[in-house]
Amino acid sequence: MARQLSFDLPVRTALGRADFFVSSANATAVAMIEGWRTWPARKLVLVGPRGAGKTHLAHVWAAQSGARIIPARDVAAADIPALAEGPVAVEDCDTIAGDRAAEDALFHLHNLALAEGQSLLFTATAAPNHWPLALPDLASRMQGTPTVQIAPPDDELLMAVMMKLFSDRQLSPAPQVLPYLTRRIDRSFDAARDIVERLDAAALEHRRPINTTLARDLLDNDDT
Repeated sequence: MARQLSFDLPVRTALGRADFFVSSANATAVAMIEGWRTWPARKLVLVGPRGAGKTHLAHVWAAQSGARIIPARDVAAADIPALAEGPVAVEDCDTIAGDRAAEDALFHLHNLALAEGQSLLFTATAAPNHWPLALPDLASRMQGTPTVQIAPPDDELLMAVMMKLFSDRQLSPAPQVLPYLTRRIDRSFDAARDIVERLDAAALEHRRPINTTLARDLLDNDDT
């Protein structure tokens, strides 16, 4: 069978509240985001593995609160007083550990935003007590921030995540594909993202529909 070149086409990620699937693995996190007006001390750390939906929930919160979203690595170059004038979501905070300029900026943003009566959302892959921060004052403030965790996905959530990933790529797999993949892949968000990307590429390259036969061929090839 003739093959065709595969291209990385734009992926349109849906980030609205209606696009976020709630299961037992993330229900507490969703409830905390939706109840943001009652956060203790007006701040929250949202923790979960890559692909768990932290960015999606940050956008849900931003839509509700009017918050700006900024990657932690960009805080050092930001106008902190201007940023602190409204609610702020700072993403991937654990990735700046050891970067003194970024840590100093996050510390000042934290203090100024709260002094202005604003709310703060921080996202990370680990709880703050596992961030190897160099600035003790920032570490103490992060460790004193309420934390909510997104748990590893259950079957229901894993299927919903894959369904959304396919939808973001404008793909419609056969109905049996999602249950089949859920039984075969590792129970992680990374595994879900990886298999969707690979099925997309394989379907395009080989001009085949995304069905259980294609999924089986791909996964069986991994086992050999």
